Amino acid sequence: MKAGRSNSAAIFLENMNFWGRHGVLPEERRLGGPFRVDLKMDIDASARHSDRLSGTADYRVVYSRTKALVERRRFHTIEALASAVAGAVMKVKLVRGVRVKVTKLAPPLGGGTTSAVEVREGTMKK
Repeated sequence: MKAGRSNSAAIFLENMNFWGRHGVLPEERRLGGPFRVDLKMDIDASARHSDRLSGTADYRVVYSRTKALVERRRFHTIEALASAVAGAVMKVKLVRGVRVKVTKLAPPLGGGTTSAVEVREGTMKK
């Protein structure tokens, strides 16, 4: 590898908005609420030099796995949700690392407050 060249590339999927039923309160689990998921994936650098879907991480797969976890599963904590999303994304071809940020857009805290957690898995660049 030549000096100054990285052996990974970053892909961002941001502002994915879903409706989920996550939380510890019965109302949260029954009524649900809005969640935002932001992802940063580190992938093999060979993807930078390919113009083929087979040469990179398929965003559709990442999105559908994320959507399924947020909308179909139920977690008490957003930490557990973020960890589950990270684990699912790590199984996508060429993904070496992932940073997942899950934001609960309407937690039962009042005043327009949001809550968020970030989980990292795999080998992530800063």
